Amino acid sequence: MKFSIRTKFTVGMVFLFIIILVLSIFSAYYLNKMSNKTSAILKENYLSVVYAREMSEGLTTINQEITLSSLMNKAPDGMLLKKGLATIDKSFQSEKNNITEPGEDKLVSDIETGLKEYHDLVMKFLISPEPVDQVIYLHKKFTPLYQQLVLLSQMNGKAIEMKTDDAKVSSREALTAMTILGTLCFLIALTFTFNFATYFNERFYQLYNGIKEIVSSNYGQRLYFEGADEFYEISLVFNQMAEKLNENQQKMAETLQSDLERAYTKNEIQELKSLLLRLHNIEGQAEALIATLEEKK
Repeated sequence: MKFSIRTKFTVGMVFLFIIILVLSIFSAYYLNKMSNKTSAILKENYLSVVYAREMSEGLTTINQEITLSSLMNKAPDGMLLKKGLATIDKSFQSEKNNITEPGEDKLVSDIETGLKEYHDLVMKFLISPEPVDQVIYLHKKFTPLYQQLVLLSQMNGKAIEMKTDDAKVSSREALTAMTILGTLCFLIALTFTFNFATYFNERFYQLYNGIKEIVSSNYGQRLYFEGADEFYEISLVFNQMAEKLNENQQKMAETLQSDLERAYTKNEIQELKSLLLRLHNIEGQAEALIATLEEKK
């Protein structure tokens, strides 16, 4: 199949573009993969830790306010307790929609049951804060509920560590894969560029030397290019030109030789005529000399 130089050049550029595109696609794939992993850590587990901390702080604030009000024999700060309950309820609803780890749903369900009971007890305490046994009961409910929230925080904290380690492993794998792919693509591109440049350099060099030989009147110079592109066609035209120049040179040499031979023959004839003329004159002089000698006798 015949490919022109323009087609080969275009194919070469497309090939290099494909290599760049492959690298870009794989880079985007691995970056997106790493982004999803880190986003999952932040969106899922880290937020659960934050929610658990907010609920724990709310419970602690409520428990401290109830305990202090009971010890100091004063009415508890209702606004503070309601604000704490609202914070706990808001954080719990957010956590309830952010369950990601195995066993977390069971733990959240237990926390929900405990929080509802604790919420009702706090509201009752606001209405009637006097009984000491009610304070003690609230404190007893606070301890296991707080421990459950700590467990929730630890569960998601451990998940963060595991997912972080997994993200590190994935990062190293992505780096290794991209290094191998990048090196492979670089070698392919380098080999292709070298072969592509060598292909044109060799032909331009041969064409340049061929033209120099023709200029130096070496009409026996020939070009031999393989393939079916413009270089091959140029070599055919060049060889035809060199062949015609060589034929013209031979014809000119033969013509010049013939002209020289003809000129040489004419000169010889002229010299023979001059020699005959001189011989004829000498013969006449000899006859006159002989006649003179005979008269003297």
